Amino acid sequence: MEILWSDYAWPTILIVLQCLLIIVPLLVAVAYLTYAERKVMAAMQLRQGPMVVGPFGLLQPFADGLKLFAKETVIPSGANRVVFVIAPMLTFLLSLVAWAVIPFGPGLVLSDINVGVLYLFAISSLGVYGIIMAGWASNSKYAFLGALRSAAQMVSYEVSIGFVMITVLLCAGSLNLSEIVRQQQGAGLFGIFNGYLLTGLLPMGVIFFISALAETNRAPFDLPEGESELVGGYNVEYSAMTFALFFLGEYANMILMSGMTTVLFLGGWLPPIDWAPLYWIPGPIWFALKIAFCLFLFIWVRATLPRYRYDQLMRLGWKVFLPISLLWVVVTAGWLVAFDRLPG
Repeated sequence: MEILWSDYAWPTILIVLQCLLIIVPLLVAVAYLTYAERKVMAAMQLRQGPMVVGPFGLLQPFADGLKLFAKETVIPSGANRVVFVIAPMLTFLLSLVAWAVIPFGPGLVLSDINVGVLYLFAISSLGVYGIIMAGWASNSKYAFLGALRSAAQMVSYEVSIGFVMITVLLCAGSLNLSEIVRQQQGAGLFGIFNGYLLTGLLPMGVIFFISALAETNRAPFDLPEGESELVGGYNVEYSAMTFALFFLGEYANMILMSGMTTVLFLGGWLPPIDWAPLYWIPGPIWFALKIAFCLFLFIWVRATLPRYRYDQLMRLGWKVFLPISLLWVVVTAGWLVAFDRLPG
């Protein structure tokens, strides 16, 4: 009995604690991302934003959460009750499990697997199922049409994201996310900067970020939540905490896509400039600052650009991003072979 306890119980407890060390700060970050978005957009539009609940409105996210938690969860009479409830839980869960392979610093990763990129791509692709389930289970034509449009949007931009990842993998020579970060040391302009963004992969970085906006249903690609044309989209029949879980998942996905952008293009935990004194600052701090910068761009785009029409959205994904990303894969592979720059 003692052997079983030491062999299985302590490793299990350790893994649970490690998961909590990731999930708890992430949930706090999700809560305050809603606050930051409202404050940043208010500043851009010459308003004040939340300022009543707590000092400077800092307790507003908790007040919003308490309000949604106290409301009644209404399930339509013709809905599939089980699928209806599971759909928002699945969306939220997928936004959390992807963090298992994201490296916060050298050696600071829950699971340092050699196929981390494939794992991330698989998890992000599964997000479509939560939305399809929500639209179908609601037993509403409006919710179902909104779910189909959202699924088509997400699948369209997944293709471009896949080709962008391939170009990064060609340059790094590994599917391990920690190794991809290490390969970016001094890889930028003239060997001064860390990260693949300031290299020939700059167009891929731009495509990845714009595709991340579409993948997370953010403005200017927020068609799934377009109230005027979709009556609220796939979540029109949801209320209270089931409604909140969808948007917690959306904001958690924003942080996840910002983390992926940081790992793939901005050098992960490395400082922006390959200069010795900057390495004195711990890697997780650089990682968090880069994620915060990407999240600011998410909010900035929402406050600036009008919503795309659906035909414009699909044309951009299939007729612009797909050909460019496919061409860049061929160009990058050809350049690496021609100049004998293949890693390893």
